[in-house]
Amino acid sequence: MAPNELLDLPELNVWFFAFLVNYPWELLQAPWYQAMSEMPHWEGVKFCSWAAVGDGLLAVVAFWAVALFRSRGWLRRPTPGTTAGFTAMGLALTIAIEWLATDVWGRWSYGPGMPTVPLLGTGLAPFLQWLVLPPLVVGIVARQLGRGRERGSP
Repeated sequence: MAPNELLDLPELNVWFFAFLVNYPWELLQAPWYQAMSEMPHWEGVKFCSWAAVGDGLLAVVAFWAVALFRSRGWLRRPTPGTTAGFTAMGLALTIAIEWLATDVWGRWSYGPGMPTVPLLGTGLAPFLQWLVLPPLVVGIVARQLGRGRERGSP
């Protein structure tokens, strides 16, 4: 596969731009997690970096979920419905991952300042993250893939 064809893959674009927009969010929400304030700086940066990598992968899974009902090309012309589906899938996965990580695996815990979503127990910061950022990712990726078409890429 030629390098310009790689750049036109929707999955690669979804992961890359989801990583880029989620990374600052991960860093900014860090104080609301229990162990982050005691963690050495570099350890905290690595933890947030891996969280952003995971956010990118989660976005790719949400992309594929929508593609099952549409096509892999849905991001070239996203609709309110596909954007809502992408957002809803990411949010559902986030709720599940947060529950597993906090209640089942003990991977992390919320600090005393983290508000939680009633009935779900999910932290408000990760909940809002997957309401606010997916539409932004869709817009950025749609624009990026649209530019590829204008250049004459496949």
